[in-house]
Amino acid sequence: MLEHLFGSKTRVKLLQLFLNNPDQPYYLRELTRKLKTQLNSIRREINNLEKLGIIKSVILTPVEVKGKKKEQKKKKRRGSKKYFLINIDFILYPELKGLFLKAQLMVEKDFVRQIERMAKVKLFVLTGIFVGMDSFSTDMLLVGSINHKKLAGIVKGFQKELSHEINYTVMSLQEFKYRQDITDRFLYDILEGKKIVIVDKLDK
Repeated sequence: MLEHLFGSKTRVKLLQLFLNNPDQPYYLRELTRKLKTQLNSIRREINNLEKLGIIKSVILTPVEVKGKKKEQKKKKRRGSKKYFLINIDFILYPELKGLFLKAQLMVEKDFVRQIERMAKVKLFVLTGIFVGMDSFSTDMLLVGSINHKKLAGIVKGFQKELSHEINYTVMSLQEFKYRQDITDRFLYDILEGKKIVIVDKLDK
């Protein structure tokens, strides 16, 4: 679906990798291995994305990459390489990230179906990374009688597809109602903030 919007499968793969790992720099040959795509194709799309301002390049040494230091070096030192990472200051960065996450979720509809089929799910809400808020306290809220082991397995599988960690919160119906009664800040932020409601059977 996204390749029809962006015109290139390689470009979509690159954007997905960069957007799901905003703090991680990659060099060209590393990208070819990760995405299993030819170097020339990667180089062409990297140049296009850099010209648009969606990604940026930095010169880093292996030690700096390991320590996740992203500052630009004025002089290329011995053993250093040119790396690329997403430009979080790009004006459409939040919208672009949100679009890719929602598209990924549409592709992975089975993820939602598996959770919906879990016994006695009263509330299923997606927030956090699913609505473009990386630093939010949680990405998914589930209320009801949940099989924690089964849920962990489902989330683990989706994390692998998404290439991004998913933080989730599980509450019993009793805990949810208690937190609601005391106007719990954590719960209030979820219910009143940006979210995608998948299941809501609280009144049933």
